[in-house]
Amino acid sequence: MVRRLVAGAAALVLVGEAAVLGLVHLVLGRTTRNQSMSIAGMDPNVMSTATYVMGVGLAAFLLCCAVLLALTALRDRPPGRFARVALVSAAVTHGVLGALSVGLVGWTAFAVTMTILCLVVLTLLLHPAPVRPRARVERTEVRPTAP
Repeated sequence: MVRRLVAGAAALVLVGEAAVLGLVHLVLGRTTRNQSMSIAGMDPNVMSTATYVMGVGLAAFLLCCAVLLALTALRDRPPGRFARVALVSAAVTHGVLGALSVGLVGWTAFAVTMTILCLVVLTLLLHPAPVRPRARVERTEVRPTAP
């Protein structure tokens, strides 16, 4: 019961985070384009387009992770290999975002990011990876022969 609740909560939180980060990247891209901002002589159109693409990519990644968490919650089975890799990479991404958010945004953003990180990691820990039996290797005994 707790496993399903944690996975479902993590899925809902990731959907919300995907929406917020998509909106933030949209605002940043529009601001860059409208103000014709340039950093070190870069083209403002390239910078705004890159910001849009990064926002869409990050939101799509978080929505993919949310779908994987929702499937984990609905099935109440451990996530598969691909889902584990995606969720671990989401956890690492949240760790990096949390470290950056302390200096750039503040402690509240850090707390929110770490809460999401904890939900993803807790989902991975509550659903242990399936243990696959090892293949039996038959050993032949080699005895030295007498000369």
